[in-house]
Amino acid sequence: MTTTLGRTAPRDLAAQSPARLSLTPKTTLAGLLDGAWWPRSRDLEAELPPLAAALEEPWGRVTRVTVNPGRWPVVPHTVALDGRTLHVGWFTEQDPDKLILLSYTVGRWDLLVIPPETAPAAAARLMAAAAIPGSILAAGALMANESAIGRGTRDAARREATWEGEGGACMSPFGVAMGRSALPLSANGWR
Repeated sequence: MTTTLGRTAPRDLAAQSPARLSLTPKTTLAGLLDGAWWPRSRDLEAELPPLAAALEEPWGRVTRVTVNPGRWPVVPHTVALDGRTLHVGWFTEQDPDKLILLSYTVGRWDLLVIPPETAPAAAARLMAAAAIPGSILAAGALMANESAIGRGTRDAARREATWEGEGGACMSPFGVAMGRSALPLSANGWR
């Protein structure tokens, strides 16, 4: 007897899951971003409905979305939302790390788009930074800063691995492992 286990398609999973959002609190301080969005995939057709639904209460009805096509493999012209249509546009001039949402009655909102493959700790830092009221950091700057932080973490791990792999060998100020002969001799001759 064979049992077939059903798999939930990524599109179905995205549609069933709530959008991962961090929004700037309402304040008089205007910043460059209105928050951050961390989609689960790069499938706009699956990811936009939960995003629009989550934003309807705090921001109103989203009617248009623009993206940079460099981050999305397919940019559909329209996405169906509960009996209505969300229009999607793309501009290569737009910051690739930003999503712009438009409404006829309420206005415009800019969200940092955190790549789906981002580690949870990095995504949490980015979501918090994008939601700071009055922040002057653009989406690209936030992503570059996070990239630098991630690189610093990887470099520290690499240095520790080198230390352990060399048996605790001394490192020069330039990060190069020095042989044991480079260690000064103590007064009793032991190294």
